[in-house]
Amino acid sequence: MSADTSTPWEAPEPTGERAVTVDGVRLAPGSRVSLAPLRHGDVLDLALAGRTAEVVSVEEDFEGQVHVAVVLEDDPGRDFGPAAQIGHRFFFTPEELRPAPPGDTPRRTGRVLVAGIGNIFMADDGFGPAVAEELRGVELPPEVHVADFGIRGMDLAYRLTEGYTTAVLVDAAPRGEAPGTLAVVEPPLDDFDDAMPEGHAMDPVKVLALARRLTGDRPLPRVLVVGCEPLVRMTGEEPDVSVGLSPPVRDAVTAAVPLITSLVAELLARPEQGGAAAGPGGADPGGAAAGVGEEVSP
Repeated sequence: MSADTSTPWEAPEPTGERAVTVDGVRLAPGSRVSLAPLRHGDVLDLALAGRTAEVVSVEEDFEGQVHVAVVLEDDPGRDFGPAAQIGHRFFFTPEELRPAPPGDTPRRTGRVLVAGIGNIFMADDGFGPAVAEELRGVELPPEVHVADFGIRGMDLAYRLTEGYTTAVLVDAAPRGEAPGTLAVVEPPLDDFDDAMPEGHAMDPVKVLALARRLTGDRPLPRVLVVGCEPLVRMTGEEPDVSVGLSPPVRDAVTAAVPLITSLVAELLARPEQGGAAAGPGGADPGGAAAGVGEEVSP
């Protein structure tokens, strides 16, 4: 696509989060844009003229050409992440984008990933995926992306590099409490080792260690864990699988939905607490922000 010089833009920033400036507005991951493909562009691009999209990345090819990857704002596939966005992620040059006007609801600056993790074939370890499924039926702000990662640790690690302010990991987490007890905790990011996660396994410590290496000098999002005390704990060495949650953990899935919706609302209202700036224990003293350290019995 040739450049349309009628739309001024500035090159991507050389360090930190990549962004471009169009019409004096900085466009970075999470920015809303209106699509304005050039008249002689690809016919599929032309079909998207006037649609509103969200920037997911700003990239540069081997020839130095800048391309902005976007997902349509009303596309449910926007939650899949780049590794699974074939047919959902579109590339435009900066000349083909216009900063989107503000909508009826003010756009928040934070972005939150809610990640259900766990193995549905290991009894209560399927808590995280079950919660992600329940949240599919809940109307959440557009800045909140819910995804069931199951045991796909590599996918989650790469997803954590996509400019989210906070990542909420939902998982079965033994802590010695009564089965079904929910807790919101913030793990210390400095405790992660450098082990590489397996492609079809989910070890949160290894996942976060890889994500930290992938981000380089850029900070990881703030990480919170919504954990549920399991009743049935399996090691993976059992001869048979076990599909289905125990009664107290099933009840905890129902209780986790309002807990997480309240949590993300608080996180979006206070995005300045996200990212590395918050650090371990980044909530207010006493766990006032987002209920960090709180235990909830369903």
